[in-house]
Amino acid sequence: MLSERQGAATFPSAAGRGASAPPGPPDSPADTLGLPAARSGSPERDEPAVLLIEDDPGDALLVEELVADTTPGLDLTWVRSLAEARAELARGLPECVLLDLHLPDAQGLEALAMVQEIAGGVAVVVLTGVAEERTGLAAVAAGAQDYLVKGRVEPELLGRAVRYAIQRKQTEQAAAALQAGRLRAEENARLERGLLPTPLLREPREVDVVARYRPGRAQALLGGDFYDVVQTPDGTVHVLIGDVSGHGPDEAALGVGLRIAWRTLVVTGVTGSRQLRKLEEILIAERMGEQIFATLTGVALAPDRRSARVVRAGHPGLLVHHAGRVEWMEAPGGPALGLLPAGLAAWTIHDMELPAGGGLVLFTDGLFEGRIGPGGERLGEEGLLEVARRAAHLEPEAFVDTLIGRAESLAEEHGGLADDVAVVHVRWNGKATATP
Repeated sequence: MLSERQGAATFPSAAGRGASAPPGPPDSPADTLGLPAARSGSPERDEPAVLLIEDDPGDALLVEELVADTTPGLDLTWVRSLAEARAELARGLPECVLLDLHLPDAQGLEALAMVQEIAGGVAVVVLTGVAEERTGLAAVAAGAQDYLVKGRVEPELLGRAVRYAIQRKQTEQAAAALQAGRLRAEENARLERGLLPTPLLREPREVDVVARYRPGRAQALLGGDFYDVVQTPDGTVHVLIGDVSGHGPDEAALGVGLRIAWRTLVVTGVTGSRQLRKLEEILIAERMGEQIFATLTGVALAPDRRSARVVRAGHPGLLVHHAGRVEWMEAPGGPALGLLPAGLAAWTIHDMELPAGGGLVLFTDGLFEGRIGPGGERLGEEGLLEVARRAAHLEPEAFVDTLIGRAESLAEEHGGLADDVAVVHVRWNGKATATP
């Protein structure tokens, strides 16, 4: 028989166990029905925990009897209102909620919405009257996992509905997690396409481009390094490599923005110091803090294939790879973008001769900042040049892969390369043209 204890509605223990459930906390009238075991997640209980929100003691007793007939081990807790449910849910979440849609403090789909707000990860089965089956269907459409019509519930149906609702909720959550993973993968792919562009070449057979990007070991996918290659209508091949200070999505996004801005400036004919000033304006406008800066090197290979123009903003030098040899070239330049107050920086444009059949290798500092040897000193520029010279006999693709692989191998004792690495090797195919 239904009884009152400390202001809480309780049932006799199911299946004649004879032990009443312990009372809830003083501020909660909820007591546990059936097994007094712990809430959801207890290793001592195989049956699910269910919270019944029902203001009618007769209907609540009917549910308890149905449980006792078919699922005596089910952990059933009864509360009379949404306010009591909120207090009970604060103690721990069940696997399923049986929800009457006519409560003293919430009605219809409003009650469902409030339960979903409190315990969005819990399966919900709504209870409706015989004349309100459409309300049950509407509740399922609004996010409930199932509905039951009072007066038509057979004992087996209740246990089956609870388990089905729990399984369906788990399936929905798994599908949502999978979809979220797919969306993250798509977002990462879009970001990767932004940082790792396809060279824009008018005559692809005339230019040999090898580009590699390797994120640092602490990065999920990409960092702030960026590069691009664009050939303009006059035949000039423009190459960019850069590095935004710091790591993370903000720096990666800024790198994408700078790369896209650079490509836009190149195709519209803006080059040299004017180009760097525009890029610095964009960096200052888009960066998350004043401490963020970017280094870069830009190279323009003249269509005569005999010369190149280099502009450098705080970035490392580059390698000249030709005839089985490698040389370090440190072109004059200027400060990194965003390092000085706006408008104060100046950059030198350097013209250089391009060896016949020679290639230029641009890279970010992650390639030579790995720690090597027992003392953990950095590989450094001299160490990188030595590695490059040992691989100088290789063709561009093998040369670049060997360069990165060897730098990684040397740093393996200290955890590998910690920073992002970007490398671009570019050279003309064929012979140089006569100078007009």
